Amino acid sequence: MTTILPPLLQRAAAGLAALGLAMAAQAGSLPGQGVKVQPLKSSIAEETFQTLLVMKGLQKLGYDVQPIKEIEYATAHVAIANGDATFMADHWDPLHADFYKNAGGDAKLWRQGAYSGNAAQGYLIDKKTADAHGITNVAQLKDPQIAKLFDTDGDGRADLTGCTPGWGCEAAIEHQLTAYGLRGTVTHVQGSYPALMADTIARFKAGQPVLYYTWTPFWVSAELRPGKDVVWLQVPFTALPGDQAKTQTALPDGRNYGFPLNTQKIVANKAFAEKNPAAARLFEVMQLPVADINAQNLAMKNGQNQAADIERHVQGWIRAHQQTFDGWIAQARAAVR
Repeated sequence: MTTILPPLLQRAAAGLAALGLAMAAQAGSLPGQGVKVQPLKSSIAEETFQTLLVMKGLQKLGYDVQPIKEIEYATAHVAIANGDATFMADHWDPLHADFYKNAGGDAKLWRQGAYSGNAAQGYLIDKKTADAHGITNVAQLKDPQIAKLFDTDGDGRADLTGCTPGWGCEAAIEHQLTAYGLRGTVTHVQGSYPALMADTIARFKAGQPVLYYTWTPFWVSAELRPGKDVVWLQVPFTALPGDQAKTQTALPDGRNYGFPLNTQKIVANKAFAEKNPAAARLFEVMQLPVADINAQNLAMKNGQNQAADIERHVQGWIRAHQQTFDGWIAQARAAVR
């Protein structure tokens, strides 16, 4: 028996059907709908920019992105591997090789693509002292007279502004102090890196010698400009700990600054990446130039460091690179078709 609906009900039924199709289409274009995502970052405030940019992409795909939780790298890798968090946008490869391996490696973690490449790190001193004493290599700090130039506490040893415990770079520095025979003449000063560098920059501005570790992209090299204000020091040979031990750090021209160029990658929970191909594809295709990170980090150093400022920086970057951003989203959506 066929039921014939009155014209008004027919139009209403057609409208509901169209609405259902529209909702289905919308759901299909939002592959992350109903899926929670927990981002992590370290205590380095300057990592917020690149983390937020990933979060904006995930939100565009419909994911329910939670506020960032702050946790240091070693614990963050374990949390992501165990499924207690979803991703971190600042996994340094190969600096964090041991963190990655100890958290379960490829069996539990996922990392594809290169979010930001050519991240350098190493030791620097002020150019004035380097030129005056012909200092080009950290091995020269074995000379007590050279080391004494960088003594800030009166004990006769050079004071190296180093790396915050838990970041990974502190293990490399500690390894190299032993490998290069510097234990008797150099002190690795650790603590809050921003506070230590503020003191280092103040000493530089006062005309005093400075010795410090840093990395790029970061605002320090915009404040103390390599080649103009400061110079990179070479190392006598490659010496790295753990899984980095076989990594070669010498450049083709023979120069060796002790650390390989790193690639910043997005590391994610493997099970999440496999269940969410759109998010995995987004993680894989996103790329952020080092120069853009440096510029944003310098803006933070110069006072634009509140949450609203960083949000504005991210939105501004997206507007300035709208075609690129939209291309990432399009590729991510295509991954589920």
